[in-house]
Amino acid sequence: MSKAGDLYGQSLYDLAVEERLTDDILNEMEVVRGLLIENPDYVTLLSEPSIPKNERLQLVDDALGSSLQAYHLNFIKILIEKGMLREYSACYKRFRKSYNEAHDIADAQVTTAVALDDAQLMQLKEKLERISGKKIILNQKVDPGILGGVRVDLEGQLFDGSVKGRLSELQKCVDDVVM
Repeated sequence: MSKAGDLYGQSLYDLAVEERLTDDILNEMEVVRGLLIENPDYVTLLSEPSIPKNERLQLVDDALGSSLQAYHLNFIKILIEKGMLREYSACYKRFRKSYNEAHDIADAQVTTAVALDDAQLMQLKEKLERISGKKIILNQKVDPGILGGVRVDLEGQLFDGSVKGRLSELQKCVDDVVM
């Protein structure tokens, strides 16, 4: 996370807490972040200094003005005015981190060789919630390279039950014996 993204994202979060808009603004930020990722040319357009600032701000008003909380819309305009719109994802990450901390939520990255079905995901989520004592948001990633099993990254703690991970551990043991 960049320092600017950290500072601006936390500032928006603090304002959202004061105004009791954290849920609304978080949901909006997820949508806007997705739009900006899907449309990098729009970010370039809104960051182009040769286009007058008032025209760039009007583009945002026209595109998003009716669908965003005023504080969030003004936040985006500030980023545009400061030439920092490319920091929006970093701002979102900080906002999300602060929100998660305040609501006892943890993100977990689950990596498997094949996609898990809904029942398996629910079972894994419940187990991780028991372990962490927090509500878990699971993000699933499929990587055939792990061969089988499950690898979970929960707030920086890695639980590696993958075949590749076990083979790697076995190789280390063999290397230690040989040396």
